Amino acid sequence: MNARLLSKFAFAILVLAIVGLVGTDSLLGHGPVTWTLQGLAFLLMIWARVTFGRRSFHAAANPTSGGLVTTGPYAYVRHPIYAAILLFVWTGVAANPSWRSLALGLLATGMTAIRIFAEERLVRAMYPEYEEYAKRVKRVVPGVI
Repeated sequence: MNARLLSKFAFAILVLAIVGLVGTDSLLGHGPVTWTLQGLAFLLMIWARVTFGRRSFHAAANPTSGGLVTTGPYAYVRHPIYAAILLFVWTGVAANPSWRSLALGLLATGMTAIRIFAEERLVRAMYPEYEEYAKRVKRVVPGVI
């Protein structure tokens, strides 16, 4: 399947998984620890968007022109926005444990992984220097994965 089409499909399912978490009151945390974690996830997403600049969002995860961004949170993880989404979602799932929230969290994680791999395929084709960047910076958790 085409990387852009696969990315669009994964985006749509990711949105549905998050809507499902909202609809089952399983997305938001309860109390200072989960609020702090979700606040940090929100701040990470904002930091990544500001660092990324005025480039537009693409549902297909199309790479944008303007050079490979490797500063700000991108110096620590290659996909800080996806890392923020995962932190926010899994904090909500942990705060609201149920089979439904677990299934929706797993679905959101799977769709995020599909988007990451599709995006990397597209970015590698546009930016040859991505290979070296990928060797030294982990995908979503600094120093781990």
